[in-house]
Amino acid sequence: MYRRHTIGVIVPAYNEEDHISDVLATMPDFVDRIYAVDDNSTDDTWRIIRTYAAASREGDRAETDALESGSPETGASENGAIEDDDEQLRASLPDGGAVVGPEIVPIRHAENQGAGGALRTGYVRARDDDIDITVTMDADGQMDPDQLPKLLDPIVEGDADYAKGNRLADRASRREMPPFRLFGNWVLTQLTKIASGYWRLQDPQNGYTAISHDALSAIDIESLPDDHEYPNDLLVRLNVAEMRVADVSMPAVYADEESTIQYETFIPVTSITLLRGFCQRMKTQFAADRLHPTVLCYAAGIGVLAAAAAIATLGGVHAVDGEASVREPTAAAFALLTSVGLFLIAMRTDARDNAELGVRR
Repeated sequence: MYRRHTIGVIVPAYNEEDHISDVLATMPDFVDRIYAVDDNSTDDTWRIIRTYAAASREGDRAETDALESGSPETGASENGAIEDDDEQLRASLPDGGAVVGPEIVPIRHAENQGAGGALRTGYVRARDDDIDITVTMDADGQMDPDQLPKLLDPIVEGDADYAKGNRLADRASRREMPPFRLFGNWVLTQLTKIASGYWRLQDPQNGYTAISHDALSAIDIESLPDDHEYPNDLLVRLNVAEMRVADVSMPAVYADEESTIQYETFIPVTSITLLRGFCQRMKTQFAADRLHPTVLCYAAGIGVLAAAAAIATLGGVHAVDGEASVREPTAAAFALLTSVGLFLIAMRTDARDNAELGVRR
């Protein structure tokens, strides 16, 4: 328990046999429960999780979720929960299975569901267990457990409903980030600001986060996307629910881990997620006030931009036909500048309306 709040930590893992032990072993003592979600790994990750889970439960059988379908090989009980051979697991521990640290709840997916799917499983379990604050910490060792109180404090002190790490807050942290990742993060930051309405936000893909029970209960967490676009989608949901989000500065940590993001699918899928989230947020936030300047300016900007494209296309056709004129290029340029101005006004009013939802720590 941290400052009279129960703390749960979701540790999603897929083929993390080289790092999962260190993550579980170095979890702070104030953490009450760890939801270690194995996303159907093909290496030794699940055995390691079960070993630590067995050690975290004194005398009782390690609790395992019914997310992996029962079979004779797994020894599933009638209710579908996997019954592990804890005696064998405990024997593999140097201390004989002594209870150390938080309770570990091992959960395994029968099929791989992606990064978002693993977190969704943990979120639902933590919400149903009435955990006060739920943290997400990757199993690759990139997230320093000593930084955890910095994420929890904004929520405990009532300043925020959701807190996330920000590796872009200072120059030293930015220098440690690979250039390609830094550029991609900057682009996603700008797009996520527009889509989510959190205009003070940075580093939206940071997976080191904390969320209050109230915020977790206020959003439809069961429909969180399966893959790596889940942080962007989650931020849109939080804004629609009028939840305050804190950006917490913390250093970037990179070791020998390999990213599982497939950029050829991540970029288009995330772009679609952001566009859909933006449209949903506009509809939900401003549906009661159809003359809201944010919606009007965005809609007018899109309309004028479409007109600029049509005029430019017409000018191109005339040029091909040998009927070039300065009228179409001039009109297209004027329409383009007008659309940019309308978009800037829309962003300004949107940022003003959502200013109280963004918190910097």
